[in-house]
Amino acid sequence: MSHHIIDFKNVHFNYPDGTEALKGVTFRITHGESVGIVGANGAGKSTLIFHMNGYLLPTKGAIIIGDVQLGKTTRNEIRKKVGVVFQDPDDQLFMPTVFDDVSFGPLNMGLTKNRVIERVTEALNTVGCYELKDRPPHHLSSGQKRAVSIATVIAMQPDILVMDEPAASLDPRSRRQLIELLKEFKHTKIIASHDLDLILEVCKRCIVIADGKVRADGLTEELLMDEKLLIENSLELPLSLKGR
Repeated sequence: MSHHIIDFKNVHFNYPDGTEALKGVTFRITHGESVGIVGANGAGKSTLIFHMNGYLLPTKGAIIIGDVQLGKTTRNEIRKKVGVVFQDPDDQLFMPTVFDDVSFGPLNMGLTKNRVIERVTEALNTVGCYELKDRPPHHLSSGQKRAVSIATVIAMQPDILVMDEPAASLDPRSRRQLIELLKEFKHTKIIASHDLDLILEVCKRCIVIADGKVRADGLTEELLMDEKLLIENSLELPLSLKGR
């Protein structure tokens, strides 16, 4: 199962304006792990996510996905292994109907029409949105858009599912539905979020980052109960743990 592994080795990244967003990030995520990435605004979470399938390339260091090192010539190969769900669903939903959006990836993979229909049906059923297949995406609620954006990624059947702030802008019911959905996924899951209660429920492992560096890496429950660690990294205890 080596193709399910993500290995960051001393990764640095500088934006064109000179901002150093990642400063020697090192970690390894293996098959089947559910990993939360937490940190304050500007800590480097989204920059980290954008490196996982080559939207950004490291300034220094190496990223290995399975047996393949990320680079300009390997980005397309890696994007077949790693599916990223962006923070804003509107960045992923741009076709006339939900079906068209979810079928876009499989069609570009060269699958037959029947296979594409199977992939779309399975993905929409997985997120509980099959009945929306003929709806225009811009007519959906925030929760429905989030679910469909996840379907666009899982329809491509990536080995690794990566999500950036998946609960952003969701109402409590939609958030709960998302949490239950993520619990059922058998993918290797990497979730960057400010929602520490979501991370606590969905991810067994947690990586805390601040100022572009890994500050802690361990069991989620242990790290998110460490109030001193959280305060030092501009975070707070999850609501569900306050008062314990």
